[in-house]
Amino acid sequence: MPQITVDYSAPLDRRGFALALHPLVVDTVDTVIDACKTRFREIEETVCGDGSTDDVVVHVDIALLAGRSEETKARLTEAVLALLPLHLKQQDGVRISAEVRDLDPSYRSR
Repeated sequence: MPQITVDYSAPLDRRGFALALHPLVVDTVDTVIDACKTRFREIEETVCGDGSTDDVVVHVDIALLAGRSEETKARLTEAVLALLPLHLKQQDGVRISAEVRDLDPSYRSR
């Protein structure tokens, strides 16, 4: 925990983003950096709206153990949206989004 998943079709500095994101998560939700795990999933094709544009997307999902306030999760979401453009290799036509949510109570790790 935190489990971070980044789905992307835009050119993204993946390692740079993860290395900048982890300390941000640590500072915002009071965890340790070694607990942060980020995986990236490249999207082969996206269709936005009516498909008339070539927009690309990046979505960041951060799953945390339960117990953080809605305000804390919203603050982290906003911080992620501010950080993400700094690691994109293109700015035009990029749709970014983020969600911070609680892990299911069944979550376990080793």
